Amino acid sequence: MVKIDPDRLLADLKRLRSFGATGPGVVRLALSRVDLASREWLAARMTEAGLDARIDGVGTVFGRSRNSGPALVIGSHTDTQPTGGWLDGAMGVIYGLEIARALAEHDGTKHLAVDVASWIDEEGTFSGLLGSRSFVGDAVDEAIRGATNRQGERLEDVLQAAGLAGRPRARFEPGRQVAYLEPHIEQGGRLEAAGKSIGIVTTIVGLRELRLRFTGQRNHAGTTPMAIRRDAGAALVAFIAMMNDAFAPLADADTVWTVGRIDLDPGSLSIVPGAADMYLQFRDANAARLQAMENRLAELVRDFDARNGVHVELTTIDVPMEPVSMSPALAEHLAQAADAIAPRQWIRMPSGAAHDAQVIARCMPACMMFVPSIGGVSHDFIEDTAEEHIVLGCQVAATAAAAILREQRTR
Repeated sequence: MVKIDPDRLLADLKRLRSFGATGPGVVRLALSRVDLASREWLAARMTEAGLDARIDGVGTVFGRSRNSGPALVIGSHTDTQPTGGWLDGAMGVIYGLEIARALAEHDGTKHLAVDVASWIDEEGTFSGLLGSRSFVGDAVDEAIRGATNRQGERLEDVLQAAGLAGRPRARFEPGRQVAYLEPHIEQGGRLEAAGKSIGIVTTIVGLRELRLRFTGQRNHAGTTPMAIRRDAGAALVAFIAMMNDAFAPLADADTVWTVGRIDLDPGSLSIVPGAADMYLQFRDANAARLQAMENRLAELVRDFDARNGVHVELTTIDVPMEPVSMSPALAEHLAQAADAIAPRQWIRMPSGAAHDAQVIARCMPACMMFVPSIGGVSHDFIEDTAEEHIVLGCQVAATAAAAILREQRTR
């Protein structure tokens, strides 16, 4: 069995954590100054590990194995949410780095090819899953031209200022790259509640992201009677209650929807809001249910718009993502590795979060593996995973990676 180096693994994870460290968490937004510094460090670590590493034209760090033969790509992302945890995405990238090193140090596996990727902007600071979408050949240039962050910075300008614009982009290599593995923290509480150490992902949920704009009339908050107000903020709040009631009959236990951001214009205590924006996301592993929710939302918008003095407009923020099944064959390799290393300590489970794996699965078989999140918390500074679970997960992933590549070389 290939043996990883736990001390090296944890040291690299903690070094990556230092880029943007904020209390127990990390603020490392995609293509920020600290993110770019971390990418330079990561590319250097990949080079030290014997990979041909570079930062590509959209910001993805890609380390390509110099070995011939079928290659396994292992990766995730190292950008964070505005209040990010230290392991979300980052753990999977450092797993890939450690697995590439561990295989290279073992006589029985040093000939195997592992490519390692840190995909840019999985978290959507500018355009969600940008690095993996670019890798599979999506036409991302239009998205790059139109994308801005919350500060109004244009992605095109940021790439130019960082010296990345015009660089070659990492691309899928058909025939050489044969499978993709993305290890990740669970970001939920199922594993911890079940007392398990490893989750093998069956399906990644689909996702919709939409904006609802409510347009009324600004007016004085003290002199405008309630009966004649066209209050965009009040209309938005009333709509959320209606939406919750309408979605509930369509949902099952795993269906989720979130209003993650509300903007009021002008946002003054003394002014009736003239406009209000609501940013909505909903997720489910069933494509038909997602479509039903989308249809019901459109009906609600039409009815609300017809009956109120506040106009409502519904727009799609990003390309809809459909549910994606992970490769059963690759999942079986993960299951066999978990059985050997952590018997009875693993389960099969869906992923309620979106991941680059659902994009990569369009061009090659893909799989995911989870380790527990303490308290089920993620996308927050207190996100954490026990070191013993981090190490165990990497050993399971390394064992599965070697088995996947050995099988590919016998074909």
